[in-house]
Amino acid sequence: MAAQYVLGMDLGTTSIKVVLLDSQSKSVTDSCAFPTNSDVNNEEVEHAKEQDPARIISTLDRCVAALPKEKLNKVICIGVSGQMHGVVFWKSKTGCKWSSSDASHTFIPQDVSRLVTWQDGRCSSDFLSSLPKPESHLIVATGFGCASIFWYTKHRPAFLSEFSVAGTIQDYVVSMLCGSEGCIMTGQNAASWGYFNTPNNQWNLEILKGAGFPVHLLPVPVESGSIAGRTCSEWHGIPADTPVGAALGDFQCSVYSCMRDKADAVLNLSTSAQLTFAMPADFTPPTAPDPVSPIAYFPYFHNTYLAVAASLNGGNVMATFVGMLTSWMKEFGVELSESKVYSTLVQCALTQPSTDLCVTPTLLGERHDPTSLSLVSNISPTNLSLGHVTRGICKGILANLATMMPPQMLLAAGVKRIMGSGSALSRNQVLKQEVERMSPLPVVYGEDVDSAVGVAMVFNDRL
Repeated sequence: MAAQYVLGMDLGTTSIKVVLLDSQSKSVTDSCAFPTNSDVNNEEVEHAKEQDPARIISTLDRCVAALPKEKLNKVICIGVSGQMHGVVFWKSKTGCKWSSSDASHTFIPQDVSRLVTWQDGRCSSDFLSSLPKPESHLIVATGFGCASIFWYTKHRPAFLSEFSVAGTIQDYVVSMLCGSEGCIMTGQNAASWGYFNTPNNQWNLEILKGAGFPVHLLPVPVESGSIAGRTCSEWHGIPADTPVGAALGDFQCSVYSCMRDKADAVLNLSTSAQLTFAMPADFTPPTAPDPVSPIAYFPYFHNTYLAVAASLNGGNVMATFVGMLTSWMKEFGVELSESKVYSTLVQCALTQPSTDLCVTPTLLGERHDPTSLSLVSNISPTNLSLGHVTRGICKGILANLATMMPPQMLLAAGVKRIMGSGSALSRNQVLKQEVERMSPLPVVYGEDVDSAVGVAMVFNDRL
C-alpha cells in the first residue's frame, strides 16, 4: 500500500508543533515546531493575558509548510489540539479569508478577536464569587472561557455584540479548515471553559441563561474523538475534503501519546505542570466541585476520566527567572539572549547537585489557592550562586506538584511508573534529576511524547 499520513497539530501557549504520523507503522516521520511570539499587551485591562491569532496562524503556516509537500498530498486526516480554557471570538462566515500563492493555499484570520488565554487574570476572586454555581464537578477560575465571557458581559457588552461565534484557538482552526459557520467543541475543551456537565456532555444552559450569559456564543458539544468535518479547500497541499477531527485538549493528547498502560502516571512539564493518572472505567465524578482540592477530574476518552494535579506553575517559572536576569543584565548594559541565559543556568545547576535553598514557585498562585505567592527561604551566604538558585527553582516546581498529588496517592492508585513529557522537561536536565529524586516510582521519558503526536495517534486509531 502507498504510504498515508495523519497530520497532528498542537497550538500551545508559547509554540506550535506539527507532526506527520505514518498511518501504517504509527511512527512519526516528520515534525516541525516554532515559537509563536504571539503575546500582546492590553493596557486597558488589569492582569490581562492575550495573544494575537494572526501570529498564531502565521506560525502554524510556517510549521506545516516546512513538512514535505509530497507527504502532505497523502494526508488522510487532520487532528488539532491546543491550549485549553482560553477563548477567541469571531464573526460567522467572515472569520477568515482564503489566500492563494504559488507555494500554497492558506487562510488568514479576519473579524477575529484576540485570544484571552488560560493565564488571564482579569476575573478577581470577588468577581468569580458573584457568578452562579456551576452544575459540574469542575471549578470555574479566571482564564476559563465562560468566566471570561461573563466578564465581557458585565464590563464590555458592546465588544461581545461584534461577534457571533466563540471557541478555543484550536476550535477556531478546525472551524476555518472546514469552512464551518458555527463552532463545535469536544467535552475536553468544553469542560475547560466551566459550566459544563461532563457525564451528559451538555452546557449548564438554564444556569447560564438565568445569569444573563450570551448562550448563543456557546459551541455545540460533541464527543471527544469525533470528526468535525472536512477541509473546505486544499491547504498546504493537503487535499480538499480531508477529514478534520474536532479539536482536543493539549493535556489529554499529551497523556494519550505516552500512557501505555493503566498503571502509568504521566508528568507533563511545559509552560504549566500536570501530574495525572487514569481513574477506573466505572468512575463517576462528584456532582459539585471542591474549590480547595488540588485534584481535578478531566474528561478523557470513552467517558473515562483522569485524576489531575494541574499546577499553573511549571516551565513558566523558569522562563520568568530567565526574563528577570536578562532584564537586569540589560540595565547593566549587557545583552544576552534568553536561550543563552537558560542554557547557562541549567549548566550551573548541573554542577550543583543539591541545595538547601527553599523555593516555593507559586508565582501565579494555584486554582485551588489563587492568593498564594512565591517565596524563597533558608537563604544563606553559601547558597546564593546561580547553580543553587536554579536548582532550588527546579526542585520547588516538583515539590509544589508533589504537595498537590503526593506520591502516596499514586501508589494507592496502583501506579507502577511515571511517564515524563513536555518541553520544559525535555530541555532541562535539572528538572529530570529532581523528578527522579522525588519519585518513589521509576520514571521513563519518551522521545515523541507530546500533544501533536497524541492528537495524530487519536485520529489514526479512529480510522
